[in-house]
Amino acid sequence: MQRDSGKRVAQSPKSEKTPKPKKPGRLSKRQKWLLAGTIVLALALLGVVLWRTLFVRPDLPVKDDTVPTGVPDSHPEKEIDYGDGVRPKTGGERKSQDYYTVLILGRDTGGGGNTDTMLLASYDVTNQKATVMSIPRDTMVNVPWDIKRINSVYNYYGGGERGIQYLYKEISQLVGFEPDFQVVVEWEAVGKIVDAMGGVYFDVPRNMNYEDPYQDLKIHQTKGYRLLSGDDAMQVLRYRHDNNMRYGYPDGDLGRIKTQQALLKAMVSQLLQLKNISRVNQFAKVFQECVETDLSFQNILWFAQSAYLGGLKPENVNFVTMPNRAVYCWSRSVGNNQSYVVPIARELLNLVNNDLSPFVEKSSMSDLDIMSVNSDGSVSSSTGRVEDSRAAHPPVKPADEPEEPEEPEVDENGNPIDPETGLPLDPETGLPVDPNGGGAPIVIDPTNPGTGTEPGDLPGTEETPDPTTPDPGTDPGVTLPDPGVTDPGLTDPGATDPGAADPGPADPNLPAEPPSDPGFSIVEPPPEA
Repeated sequence: MQRDSGKRVAQSPKSEKTPKPKKPGRLSKRQKWLLAGTIVLALALLGVVLWRTLFVRPDLPVKDDTVPTGVPDSHPEKEIDYGDGVRPKTGGERKSQDYYTVLILGRDTGGGGNTDTMLLASYDVTNQKATVMSIPRDTMVNVPWDIKRINSVYNYYGGGERGIQYLYKEISQLVGFEPDFQVVVEWEAVGKIVDAMGGVYFDVPRNMNYEDPYQDLKIHQTKGYRLLSGDDAMQVLRYRHDNNMRYGYPDGDLGRIKTQQALLKAMVSQLLQLKNISRVNQFAKVFQECVETDLSFQNILWFAQSAYLGGLKPENVNFVTMPNRAVYCWSRSVGNNQSYVVPIARELLNLVNNDLSPFVEKSSMSDLDIMSVNSDGSVSSSTGRVEDSRAAHPPVKPADEPEEPEEPEVDENGNPIDPETGLPLDPETGLPVDPNGGGAPIVIDPTNPGTGTEPGDLPGTEETPDPTTPDPGTDPGVTLPDPGVTDPGLTDPGATDPGAADPGPADPNLPAEPPSDPGFSIVEPPPEA
């Protein structure tokens, strides 16, 4: 039994192992290597295509009607009518192969739409250097209306594309050249970008507390270094002073500009970190929702890619404020002195030539339109042309206008009344009449004071004061001025001198008196932070 079993097992066909014939290979080893190489090249080509689609180098716009051969004109630039004003520079040899200028306008959609944030940026991609100049919203510009703050231009012309074009014109004349591109950013975009990047670390310079129910605005920030959310960042950017205006930036809007620059620099530094590359989709969404520009999102990404791969360092991004000084100028529509800043012309020209203008050829003073306020209260332009012709002459203030004689107050009988005593005046002597004395003038013995008139009230009875006895109401050591002469040092210069401008507070360490609505224009904006 065992022997038969063993034989059956040995004879079983399943126990025999016979090798299977090999199938002929479809690809040789050489062919496989060729296939792998082709796939790698295809992926590389696809990557290049996607890279070029994602990062697109912006083409400089054509600023005149003549389009050179080979230059695409699919996005012709709208020509700006400068009228009789100075025409800014639009072309010439560039300082480097990739040197771009961008005008960035921050529009406060919650506070009336004024363009209170204006930045002119230049980026030398070739040499990895950038300069961002803040233009104060109170900058005086050459416009035909009364209150000439630059932040009123956008709303004066109705906002939208037309408002942007006129604001673009004023800034171009201010710096002497037309920026290559413009970006209009709604305030909300900054907060959304901060949220998209996971917050921004920033040292808040002061405690901030302000509430405005009209704008549904609440600002409550504590001084110190910490991670800010998008909402925190927005509050810090918008703050100028507390509700009682006794606590805030000593230099007003210029102080807010310094904080804005510091926060933007912190954002740039942290945006250049590698971790933010993976957040492109979030940034693209913010771009689509809150940004209007003649640059594409692919152009923006090209700038970001150039900064990251080119090694742009935060210390090579220079934030500056337009060189300026404070002035006051009379407003005929409001009837008081308005506060402005005007450029310090020579310093601004140097900043333009050295850091902002993309052109090798230097600008001259004749290329800029710089406003100034003269000692007589009139305004001037460096071009010699003031669009508001009335402002080119000394202002006429209420104190300068001739006073019309007032009609004398009379009693029921038509007799004039003494404004001091309220008694009727005798038509012949002009003296008060005692109604209980039969209408006779009130005259008493000058040597018996106490009733009726006092010595010196009647003609010819003036009392000669004793020069050795000081007047009890005066300081004997002070010589009073002639009452017929106006001492400009003892009165408000704005009320007696038609050409004098309000010099501001006497103590430079004290904050300036808050001006009237800084956003005033024909379209009066609501109050803002």
